[in-house]
Amino acid sequence: MLKVSRLTDYGVLLLGHLARQEAEARANTRDLADESGLPMDTVGKILKALAREGLLISHRGVNGGYALARSPALISMAEVYGALEGPIAVARSGAGVLATSAACPHGSNWRLIDEAVAQALRRISLLDMIEEWVGAS
Repeated sequence: MLKVSRLTDYGVLLLGHLARQEAEARANTRDLADESGLPMDTVGKILKALAREGLLISHRGVNGGYALARSPALISMAEVYGALEGPIAVARSGAGVLATSAACPHGSNWRLIDEAVAQALRRISLLDMIEEWVGAS
């Protein structure tokens, strides 16, 4: 089973809050923590990771904060997952040691599964994930 950590779940929540902002609006870490009910240090960690991967733009200064780097329709869940979880990989037997070695007879099949999961996540946009929520605002 592909696991999604709480950080990724929280990341989608925070991205949803940012998607609800007006086009030029920015939200700072404190505001997003207050809106989401998440600890400020957790919010900061997630926002920095998303900005580092180019999903958010970070603005410094008095009117600073974070904004989506592009439309929610153009941000794939594969990008969000990759920014917060790392490369998409299905859990493997032996903690991944055997499956990644040349001796593993199933290695190429695991890679096919990984690619299928990655393709599915690339087809789902952030907007798809938050559409009902954003439409309600």
